[in-house]
Amino acid sequence: MSIREVTRAYCERSDALASASYFGTFAVYFLTLYLAVHFYDAWYLVAPLVVINALSGVRLYVLQHDCGHSSLFSKRWMNDWAGYGLSTFTLTPYRAMQYNHNEHHKFLGDLEERRSGEIHTMTLREWNEADWKTRLFYRLYRNPLILIPIGGVFVYALRYRWPKNTLRVGAAGVLMHDALLLGWIALLYWLGGVPALMVYLATVFVAACSGVFLVYLQHNFEDTYWDRRPDLRHDQAALQGSSALDLGWWFDLATGNIAYHDIHHFNANIPSYRLRKCHRAIRDQFDLPTINWPEAIRSFTLKLWDEDQGRLVPFPNERRAFSGLMQRMTG
Repeated sequence: MSIREVTRAYCERSDALASASYFGTFAVYFLTLYLAVHFYDAWYLVAPLVVINALSGVRLYVLQHDCGHSSLFSKRWMNDWAGYGLSTFTLTPYRAMQYNHNEHHKFLGDLEERRSGEIHTMTLREWNEADWKTRLFYRLYRNPLILIPIGGVFVYALRYRWPKNTLRVGAAGVLMHDALLLGWIALLYWLGGVPALMVYLATVFVAACSGVFLVYLQHNFEDTYWDRRPDLRHDQAALQGSSALDLGWWFDLATGNIAYHDIHHFNANIPSYRLRKCHRAIRDQFDLPTINWPEAIRSFTLKLWDEDQGRLVPFPNERRAFSGLMQRMTG
């Protein structure tokens, strides 16, 4: 039996499981937000509550992503309405997210269509041919101390107010989304004053950082896959070009199992509440690799796609140091 046939067995939608995931995540989100504002003067209580709230926000984004694939609930209209309901709290306009993410799936691993990717990757040849300004900008862009905090806030708090391809999906929906978001922030201020706004900003910051951390690792790791047409193989791009992060049960819970991204890209019809079970059931049978914490952290040292080696590598002047580090870690 092929991997495609096996994964189809996990595509069944359950409105009961979807509702439990949807409303349960919202319950955690609103409860932790309320408690963090209520105990605003007790930082030792607020700090963990902000983290839990931020992770529940990441999980809401994963559920919205499921809705964009019509894979959370059994009916398309249910997914769309649920996606719109999530939109204000994920800071992400639903239709724009859906369109852009489908483009990402369509052109995954395609070196000639990198504009559809979520994090830009240069090739080693492009780096060698680039001027110093381009190299400096790219170094700053791929620096995790900039990419994660600054990039996260820029994308989720600013860029998504007018996402790319907005005119293709309809500006009215994006403007309505922004108006609802402004109304939500105004409601927070009316109910909780400055403490509510400060807590909310903190949760947005932590959620944005967590989101970029996760998005980066989904496709940026040493043995990922890129190629040019006509040699590009879409099945290989899905399975090899997407990671499976095996970072523990709590991580899977917080991220809605989206860390098993290889299976998701291979078959986007699998609901998030079945991804973990699917991957663990078939990973040995089909030799699906997983990434653990050390490898995940190490992936942030990889910057360029080497077309000759067929792998992601550090900047040229850092490759010798990276090779020595790898030898020490594996030796």
